[in-house]
Amino acid sequence: MNDKMKNLWVRSVSGAVLVVVVLGAILWSKWSFAALLMAILLGGEWEFYRMAQKAGYAPQKVLGFVAGAIILIVAFILMWLLDDSTTVSSQYLIIAVGLALYIMMLIPVMFICELYRKSPTPIANIGSTLMGIVYVAMPLALLFFIPLLLGRGVWNPWALIFYIFIIWANDVCAYLVGMSIGKHRLFQRISPKKSWEGFIGGLVGAMVMGYVASTFMEGTHAIWIGMALIAAITGVFGDLVESLLKRSVDVKDSGNILPGHGGWLDRFDALLLSIPFVFIYLVFCID
Repeated sequence: MNDKMKNLWVRSVSGAVLVVVVLGAILWSKWSFAALLMAILLGGEWEFYRMAQKAGYAPQKVLGFVAGAIILIVAFILMWLLDDSTTVSSQYLIIAVGLALYIMMLIPVMFICELYRKSPTPIANIGSTLMGIVYVAMPLALLFFIPLLLGRGVWNPWALIFYIFIIWANDVCAYLVGMSIGKHRLFQRISPKKSWEGFIGGLVGAMVMGYVASTFMEGTHAIWIGMALIAAITGVFGDLVESLLKRSVDVKDSGNILPGHGGWLDRFDALLLSIPFVFIYLVFCID
């Protein structure tokens, strides 16, 4: 077996394992889904802060991890409170508020800590620390609420699965169309292999998956197809943004946690950037 076939085999196996883990975590329970998001959060922030270090900065990683984890926990508690199918004690709301206040305290603490680090790049250090939280933790926290919006107030794991299928359909169709007929470069400076043909093919694939999802979920076709279009477009920007970050520090992959796929950010970059746009879209479209 030559190296190319070996790499394809490794990539296929690790990709299949990833699919099983992601779908299993979503379907098993809210707790397993939260555990998956926490793993993605910690892994994604670790890779982001490592790239920041390669750029010559010194992010406050521990505070970034703690703040990101607390944001996710607060969102998880609020998701339980909003789910019509679950009765939660008001004590959990008090805990969520307390944790939110704790996050507000952590931000000025970052500035105070920088006084004692004697680093020549304090502004960049604080900025990169906060950026890791904004880029990774906040979108993942919003992801808890998308199944509620699509499930009309009731947490529906299949709504989330179809959202992820839309992201994957966009990625796969863009790759296949781009490899087959791609000639016009989409963003030569950042990603030389991406083409406009692949971009359009990805949009079509995502919208088809959106239509399939709306049929399966008995939802409104226009809302699901519109969501698919937004997720696909912003997902492509997510891929380009991560490529920009990697090029700035001269690395091929953000990590090596997934053989053949790179790191956490390599695999979930499209999802991370699309989540805020999809969330806002659903807030305005769902009654």
